[in-house]
Amino acid sequence: MSEDRLLREAAAELARAGVPDPQREVRILWRAVADQETFHAKIAERAQRKPLSQVLGYRDFYKHRFIVTADVLDPRPDTETLIEVALQHAAMRVLDLGTGSGCILLSLLDEWADAQGVGTDISPAALDVAGRNAAALGLDRRVTLLQSDWFAAVTGPFDLIVSNPPYIALEEMDALQPEVRLFEPQGALTDGADGLSAYRRIIGDAGDYLSPDGRLILEIGPTQGDAVRAMMADAGFGAVQVIPDLDGRDRVVSGQKPRN
Repeated sequence: MSEDRLLREAAAELARAGVPDPQREVRILWRAVADQETFHAKIAERAQRKPLSQVLGYRDFYKHRFIVTADVLDPRPDTETLIEVALQHAAMRVLDLGTGSGCILLSLLDEWADAQGVGTDISPAALDVAGRNAAALGLDRRVTLLQSDWFAAVTGPFDLIVSNPPYIALEEMDALQPEVRLFEPQGALTDGADGLSAYRRIIGDAGDYLSPDGRLILEIGPTQGDAVRAMMADAGFGAVQVIPDLDGRDRVVSGQKPRN
């Protein structure tokens, strides 16, 4: 079979499965494999709506390529907004709550050559992925990874706390794309409630783990800006801002711990 016919048939298979932009994904998978047998296997996986990042085993995020498995969220371009906001104020000690693949923490540490970081996750499997990414980027000596339920195993203080917590409300889960609903870790997607439980916990405790003038920067869902901004203000944070992503949707809330 000619290459053109092979790619056309593969694209048709993905199109029948409802995969958006099948031609583009076929080209990506074709470039990533060594032989037709492997290519067919990966097309079959993608036709089941397994996320492209999990089929490939990686995702490009910010300036680096990160290992991705079913144990971690797929790093998304929206999250790069959090990176850009955080980089406006250099930090020496960084805490990433619910680190997953480590993409947020490791991207920041790569920009700040003298910084040290702690990444927590309740999932040992996710921490293993984060550790592999840290080693691949040569950052493992500057990162400590802890199994922790938010702050439970953490000792501060930190100049910066970041998190992309589970913010999808339980009632919204059925409307998600199959790639997300069926293949990504549920505990990293939803709090099983109204989508705001993690923010209540993080914001309520963060002040105890921040140095004076330290910053808390959180990714949010596009409808949660007002609620999370109010939580930060009520907890005593100053300079609270809601920052949009490149599509103009509320994406990040940032606040600064006030001096005592």
